[in-house]
Amino acid sequence: MTLKRFLPDRKTLQNHKLFQLFGDFIHDADLWHMNRHSVSEAVLWGAICCFLPIPFQMAPCLLLCIWRRCNIPIAIALVWISNPITMAPMMYFAFEVGAWVTGQSIDLSTYDLSWNWLVSRLAEIWLPLVVGCLTCGLTLGALGFIGVQLFWGTRAETESD
Repeated sequence: MTLKRFLPDRKTLQNHKLFQLFGDFIHDADLWHMNRHSVSEAVLWGAICCFLPIPFQMAPCLLLCIWRRCNIPIAIALVWISNPITMAPMMYFAFEVGAWVTGQSIDLSTYDLSWNWLVSRLAEIWLPLVVGCLTCGLTLGALGFIGVQLFWGTRAETESD
């Protein structure tokens, strides 16, 4: 069983509107390789971007993949962890982590899932949210990076025996 069959294929991603904005950069073969360096960096950047509290998280992820020349399908697959179903729990968890890191105590017991509530409380919640998102993304990304490096090293040792 290979990892490649679970990832979006090259043609599908290249035909996506967002990817077409990047023109010929997206056709670089190095952005599609499955090697230790490319996969571990893709896990790092994909995990960081999946915790960004912004819409269209694929855009910064794609820019980072092009800049760092790492595997696009793996990074994009990780960004898709945050989706309409998982986004709210992820952002709430990140907010709680950020509140703990910054030492802020903010009562969210009376929250309302509306645009008016968000705008009225944004000045109060933005710092813990951003700090928490960066903390969670960097932690998950670093653990993923190290995990891929260790897995790839262990696999290489096993194959050479």
